[in-house]
Amino acid sequence: MDRTQGVACPQQTKPSRDICKDPRPRLDFGPPLAYFGAIMAAKSDPNSKLIAENRRARFDYAIESDIEAGIILQGSEVKSLRQGGANIAESYASVEGGELWLINGYIAPYLQAKTWGHDERRRRKLLVSRKELSRLWNATAREGMTIVPIVMYFNDRGIVKLKLGVAKGKKLADKRATEAKRDWDREKSRLLKQSHH
Repeated sequence: MDRTQGVACPQQTKPSRDICKDPRPRLDFGPPLAYFGAIMAAKSDPNSKLIAENRRARFDYAIESDIEAGIILQGSEVKSLRQGGANIAESYASVEGGELWLINGYIAPYLQAKTWGHDERRRRKLLVSRKELSRLWNATAREGMTIVPIVMYFNDRGIVKLKLGVAKGKKLADKRATEAKRDWDREKSRLLKQSHH
């Protein structure tokens, strides 16, 4: 088989290496390899970023469903969130006056915005569809559920989003059961690792 098959030889006066006559195989000959595409796809989006997480939400509440909500912010709040200054651990969401609000969510002050700064714990309006709003109102008013913020993040377009969980509060025995299950899962994985070595 001819190794130079399919190579067009340019007409040059003195080529440094004649690819038409050289018997050595070319390394860059052929289609690009498939794994380069996977490497490029695995690169994370620079816009998407985790801002704050409510780690106790799954421990304190039995989360039955979750939704993604937009949030109305001031400019200094967005800049502060880009620096990662937020806490949603002690916050909750509430349906009041036909609107959804994030209450007691903390966004650190942005130091460069001296005059036009923001109140750290102000109520912030959340954006959901009317259908979702009505479902949330039914869950809280009729079924006694709680709306708990689970995670705040920048999506792939660089917009701040809040993942909310519709949850029921756990009793002490439920919390103990959750803790026991977590401890058992940890112990089980440790034992499995030891058995394989």
